[in-house]
Amino acid sequence: MADSTPAPRAAFDAPRLRVLWSFARPHRRTLAMGLVLALAGSALGLATPMITKWVLDALNDATSLTGPVTALFVLLVVGAAVSYRQWCMLGTVGERVVLEARESMVRRFLHATVPALTRRPTGELVTRVTSDTVLLREATAQSFVGLVNGSVMLVGSLVLMGVLDLVLLGTTMAAVAVTAALFALLMPGIGQAQQRSQEHIGRLGGLLEGTLRAIRTVKVSRAEERAAERIVADARAAADYGIRAVRQEALAWTVAGSGIQLAIIAILGVGAWRVGEGSLEVSSLIAFLLYAFTLMEPVSTLSQNVTSLQAGMAAAERIRQTADLTAEGDDTVPRQADERTARTADSGAPAEVPVLELRGVSAAYGPEAAHAVTDVRLAVPRRGHTAIVGPSGAGKTTLFSLVLRFLEPVDGELLLNGRPYRDYSHSEVRARLAYVEQDTPVVPGTLRDNLLLARPDATDEELRRVLRDVRLAEKVDALEAGLDSPLSSAHVSGGERQRIALARALLRTPEVLLLDEATAQLDGLTEAAVQDCIRSRAATGAVVTVAHRLSTVVDADLIVVMEAGRIRARGTHEELLETDPLYRELVAALRLATTAGAEMA
Repeated sequence: MADSTPAPRAAFDAPRLRVLWSFARPHRRTLAMGLVLALAGSALGLATPMITKWVLDALNDATSLTGPVTALFVLLVVGAAVSYRQWCMLGTVGERVVLEARESMVRRFLHATVPALTRRPTGELVTRVTSDTVLLREATAQSFVGLVNGSVMLVGSLVLMGVLDLVLLGTTMAAVAVTAALFALLMPGIGQAQQRSQEHIGRLGGLLEGTLRAIRTVKVSRAEERAAERIVADARAAADYGIRAVRQEALAWTVAGSGIQLAIIAILGVGAWRVGEGSLEVSSLIAFLLYAFTLMEPVSTLSQNVTSLQAGMAAAERIRQTADLTAEGDDTVPRQADERTARTADSGAPAEVPVLELRGVSAAYGPEAAHAVTDVRLAVPRRGHTAIVGPSGAGKTTLFSLVLRFLEPVDGELLLNGRPYRDYSHSEVRARLAYVEQDTPVVPGTLRDNLLLARPDATDEELRRVLRDVRLAEKVDALEAGLDSPLSSAHVSGGERQRIALARALLRTPEVLLLDEATAQLDGLTEAAVQDCIRSRAATGAVVTVAHRLSTVVDADLIVVMEAGRIRARGTHEELLETDPLYRELVAALRLATTAGAEMA
């Protein structure tokens, strides 16, 4: 797989650091308290070598050990309490940061426009909600506090070492300076490798999700290994970058550890020489060595948190990229007062005003894309059945996307009950519509959850009524858990999914029922029952279907013929048979498909 290496970036460039801090900022007070506790713990730790020197001096002077031993015990107890509180506090902050990031992304995804979502692999978006947020937790909850605390502890150790002996401090500083310089050179490479690894994990998620959706096609095509290789290629790339990061981290840790060890060796040599000359006490040398060993803790803390911060910045940048998804706006949240006002205004519309109207509407799937529909003019009456037919690519699906406000027109306007769409929120438009897709997905949850999705206040009797209408009542009664049976697309046939979706739509009693051929996967008997439902609904409201079956076309009150994104003809079945050659060809194809389906049945 071709791969482009990003340009080198600074270890902590300001824009990426600001993005990461934006996730931690709401919890800055708690983080500040955690930092205070961390500094308190570090202060207690820094006091230990000095008290050890006190013990040694007491032994040398043959004085009481009660004071220093008591002090050591107090340091132990207080230090444990401070450490426990700090870990609880920062751990809670981390989980809250993850929750807020996940909640924000989930809401952003569900409120985004359909074109914005479908341009990205679903699995990649899922990866950002799952694995990227875990990296974010460590960086926001631990790294900021850890970096400050580690720096203070390092400086504090060096200051106290200077109090004990300036010559040994100079020796230590030389080793620390060399170690810090080497460490700084390695950090940018670690961050870049981790970011690239996460990018490939995101791609892997997208490919895997799409492949599992098409698993039947993959197996029938005997393409399991080819599909696996495409997915594993990203897994291998992620592993390669991960290994590169691990190697650089290992080198950084080795450099840090070796630098401290080198400093200890130098301290032992120089310290022994100064003790021999009588210019340094043995207790001071031992205390100094304890501080030298203590240096490992702030150095390792700094290295760990720098690495975590690098990974967190990469994750935060990927999470923040989801903010680029175009949102439908705040009006995706239902506003009950606005809906009541709109319904009151709609109720005064004259009966002859179409429930739905498109006036010279043109639309495209992107600013540079060609028009998918052009100058569409269509009025849907308040009652009756309108069928839309046409060859593949004629613009039928685009027409539904416009009506459902998944897509906004580039020219012309749509009206609902005589009022322009712009006067309604997205939620208010969709409150008056119900939609059944041709390839109907099952929403995760139970059968009841699926039916109540659009009308959560429906009663069990109403649920059973619509299930009887679509010939599913007996099947549901035979299930052990009935309406509370869990559903998954793996255990529900295509025809059953369509009937569940149609039952959900009928439960809404919408002003306009939009059906993208809701009977495409049904047998003849069930189709007849569903057609009865459609006729019944058309008697009291508007039904608009994209027609792929002859039975749907024949029964329609108005048939609209589309070609190349335009409406070329409209009329009844008999009128179009006489006047439109394309319609005659479509009917011949529909009749042939219906006959073939009957023979197979």
